[in-house]
Amino acid sequence: MQKSGIKRVFLIVLDSFGCGAAPDAADFGDAASCSTLRSVTESGLFPAANLTRLGLYNIDGVGTGTPDAAPIGAHARLRELSRGKDTTIGHWEMAGIVRSDPMPTYPDGFPPEVIAQLEAAFGRKILCNKPYSGTAVIHDYGQEHEETGALIVYTSADSVLQIAAHEEHVPVEELYDYCRKAREIMQGAHGVGRIIARPFVGTYPNYTRTARRHDFSLDPTGDTILDALSRAQYDVIGIGKISDIFGGRGLTRSLGVNESNADGMKKTAALLAEDFTGLAFVNLVDGDMIYGHRRDVPGYARAMQEFDDWLADFLPAMRADDVLMITADHGCDPGAEGTDHTREYVPLLVYGEKIAPVNLGTYPTFAMIGATIADIFGAELTTKGESFLPRILR
Repeated sequence: MQKSGIKRVFLIVLDSFGCGAAPDAADFGDAASCSTLRSVTESGLFPAANLTRLGLYNIDGVGTGTPDAAPIGAHARLRELSRGKDTTIGHWEMAGIVRSDPMPTYPDGFPPEVIAQLEAAFGRKILCNKPYSGTAVIHDYGQEHEETGALIVYTSADSVLQIAAHEEHVPVEELYDYCRKAREIMQGAHGVGRIIARPFVGTYPNYTRTARRHDFSLDPTGDTILDALSRAQYDVIGIGKISDIFGGRGLTRSLGVNESNADGMKKTAALLAEDFTGLAFVNLVDGDMIYGHRRDVPGYARAMQEFDDWLADFLPAMRADDVLMITADHGCDPGAEGTDHTREYVPLLVYGEKIAPVNLGTYPTFAMIGATIADIFGAELTTKGESFLPRILR
């Protein structure tokens, strides 16, 4: 335990739970009205009693919900400094890496020379090669994939290359191997943030994606809070796709990809009973993966309410030297046009017996999170973010 008196930090990322359009949202094709939080709040399905107590609606500029008269958590709004609006860039920035150059995107599909390299590496032809919705692409190309064995390769507005294949025709481990080969090819100028395996099952027209999705991220391009803490001999535990996002780097233990948010929350709650010193870094992806891209406002709201209900048991079980941080990596407004992520501010809620419930205002980078965690543990991390620990420590 360092001079902060804090032994454990639980950093929970509610994937895509943005709280209002960033000033540069238009540069990313997003409306100034986009707000994941507003869409969920105005659904009427998100009473959010616990997140409200923590200060969710006291955050500057959220423009929705009813502020708590006496919030129990510190609260802030964070702007993304990196040029992007996806999982990799968002998580990297909160961990300390700010990228001024955007990762490559492919609005017209991947160039012929890239497709030729991929087909040679796979020994299979490629279908689609366009930006596409994940559910629509298996509907539109699934039959041809089953008939020919060609792999469905597609992208989105994000820096991703996704490979979809039917589990009965391409075993999941084989699909993962294709993704590893794609990851080797997609480097340098074509270094997309993630290669994503998208297995599916069923028969046309009722194909469904399975939970065995797997991300193969670009290796982090700089030092992260995970590296800093593990170097200093602290525990760094990943839950959900954290290991995938950071290529396993800096983790001392990974509890694996979650089957669902409920599974991730169960793993996180179980850690409360363990005696570790350091960081538990958690990603809960259902809001983004299942509801955000499909523009399912009620589903997104219910998923966030399940998390809020879970907090009712988690908060009182925290120890005196624990700190909980809740944030997001980008937006994916289920009430917006299209199917892609939205460029938004993200909320930050910080709670613990040692934390003063102050309004921290708006910060210019997600990297404040990594800087603050480094400060808590006295670890060395060079980043553009500044620690807000002096403002919140009792």
